[in-house]
Amino acid sequence: MYNSKPLNTDLPSSRQLLRSTIIAFIVAVVLLVTVVLPSEYAIDPTGIGRILGLTEMGEIKGQLAEEAAADAARDAATAAAGTAPVAAAPATATAPQASSAPAAADSQTWRDQMQVELAPGQGAEVKLAMTAGQKANFSWTAQGGVVNFDTHGDGGAGGESTSYEKGRGQASDEGVLEAAFNGSHGWFWRNRGDAPVTITLRTSGEYTQIKRVM
Repeated sequence: MYNSKPLNTDLPSSRQLLRSTIIAFIVAVVLLVTVVLPSEYAIDPTGIGRILGLTEMGEIKGQLAEEAAADAARDAATAAAGTAPVAAAPATATAPQASSAPAAADSQTWRDQMQVELAPGQGAEVKLAMTAGQKANFSWTAQGGVVNFDTHGDGGAGGESTSYEKGRGQASDEGVLEAAFNGSHGWFWRNRGDAPVTITLRTSGEYTQIKRVM
């Protein structure tokens, strides 16, 4: 009868098993540091996550988590008060780098225009490539509903990030965005309503590129 039992010489030795275990552990640690931490928690000790765009993904996830927590807290407070949820009043917090003095939309000659469609619950982000001190005029409007937004910058040489302005339940915003450092600066919108919303963004001024990053 054919004997299928492997010979001892065919089995890996204890030394080979140990080496394979060590290699697997090292690979897991490398993936944790270069992929998982940047993409999930925006922690990038090596800088590779920033190069691959994973750190920005982690930052966006953090923003979404904070926003969801704020919404949950507001809804819980509303339920405790025994009233139906209502739209939050607009609230903004402006950093010194961002000017709130808008250019007149009717007389402004826009360089770029972009439309972003947001399904209920969906978020999107558009960024300008700018160097420190450059200024860009902007105007955006939401058709079909209101959105939450965060005007912010990230990607500086030292991993800088900053929020210029935030708002909840707003249908438009306009002004001048001044870059605090070299990197990507722009807008993140989130549709918390029950109907699709279309964002129309118009920009002009000192920047080298505009692109949608999510």
